[in-house]
Amino acid sequence: MSMFAKLKRRAAEGRPVRVGLIGAGKFGAMFLSQAWRTPGLHPVGVADLSPDTARAAMRRVGWPDARSRVASLEEAARTATTFVTEDSAALIASPFIDIVIDATGNPAAGIRHVLAACAHRKHVIMVNVEADALAGPLLARRAAEAGIVYSMAAGDQPALIAELVDWARTIGLDVVCAGKGTKYLPEYHRSTPETVWGHYGFSEAQVAGGDFNPRMFNAFLDGTKSALEMAAVANACDLSPPEDGLAFPPCGVDDLPTVLRPVCDGGILPRKGTVEVVSSLERDGRPVFRDLRWGVYAVFEAPTPYVRDCFAQYGLRTDASGRYAATYKPYHLIGLELGTSVASIATRGEPTGATTDWHADVIAIAKRALTAGEVLDGEGGFTVFGKVVSAERSLALGAVPIGLAHGLPLRSAVPADQPIRWSDVAFDADEPAIAFRRAMEDLFRREKGLVSAASPGDDPRRHP
Repeated sequence: MSMFAKLKRRAAEGRPVRVGLIGAGKFGAMFLSQAWRTPGLHPVGVADLSPDTARAAMRRVGWPDARSRVASLEEAARTATTFVTEDSAALIASPFIDIVIDATGNPAAGIRHVLAACAHRKHVIMVNVEADALAGPLLARRAAEAGIVYSMAAGDQPALIAELVDWARTIGLDVVCAGKGTKYLPEYHRSTPETVWGHYGFSEAQVAGGDFNPRMFNAFLDGTKSALEMAAVANACDLSPPEDGLAFPPCGVDDLPTVLRPVCDGGILPRKGTVEVVSSLERDGRPVFRDLRWGVYAVFEAPTPYVRDCFAQYGLRTDASGRYAATYKPYHLIGLELGTSVASIATRGEPTGATTDWHADVIAIAKRALTAGEVLDGEGGFTVFGKVVSAERSLALGAVPIGLAHGLPLRSAVPADQPIRWSDVAFDADEPAIAFRRAMEDLFRREKGLVSAASPGDDPRRHP
């Protein structure tokens, strides 16, 4: 029986899956636009720091006001309406919620929400790739110990990539490379919230008339979001990140199997089994032919001459040898597709992609020469961007992850394009998100047999 048929049966039996959404931004609003149209799916609660903003988003996507003007989660569960609150902790703890969706994009909040979901045994869907890249390997362990499902978010590119990888491996194909497309030029790493609109080609009038967040757009442009998403894919799919960050090769869909194959076979990959992001722009700014800016892909290898012949017979685009081929999805619809994750958990008890190990990390890199005393401003800001590297390299460097590189004062100068290290910053080791991340570092360092990068006696634990 299909997931949709099972949802319809749940609706007919009066036991819809009860969902609590945290964060009513773009992703959350897109989910809500479809959630009330899906039988057997009941968004009982929405938690947002601004309930009025959440209600406005719900109106914007088609919700009648009456559906969000109830007094409690209990009333919402009983009357097929939705309770709007600013209290995410109460939403997670509620007996009227089965699945929690974190769509906040805030790494520290994401860690807090997952740990609360573990405590209250609520399945959790992590739209919050920032939290997953920062601490997902340990969060996934905590979820498994609690007996709950910890899932990627369908509609977001990491989950769609994981689906392609799973498809290829399930039919006996070795995945050579997997990833997504984006708009990229090397100079974008220097982009700031003040320069971002010029790179996108938006006029002042367009920005003034729309719902544009410059830091969010800049995080996509400067490569940080791509790094976060590829770290999530590597950690979910047992793939390796590039050792020194993404290459962003210009590449259209027809050239995926030619470009994204090992160097020894004429491609750019140092090895098989990696993640990579392809650019929709040539390095001189010209558009790539048949680009994959909004989509995802997987490149795989024919294990035998017979399978190579099958690739040709059924029209797969391959490299010249016929050995490497690719499949792709040219789009992703983010929150519009999120109901698939809810349905998969509710009807199958399965995630739509999930972190399994720590292979990749996203470290903070100085956008320019930074001086002692400057305060890091995090993802999408003026001071740092995120680069994906192996977990081993991150640990060896003692690097600060991009998800924590916000509000930390520098104790020493850092040259442009160099990683920010824990020894470079003053921090409070007792702050919950920092403590959880440092605990994960210590755990995996022991498991991987690595030596700490911190020198003896170097203990920059507190703000000066």
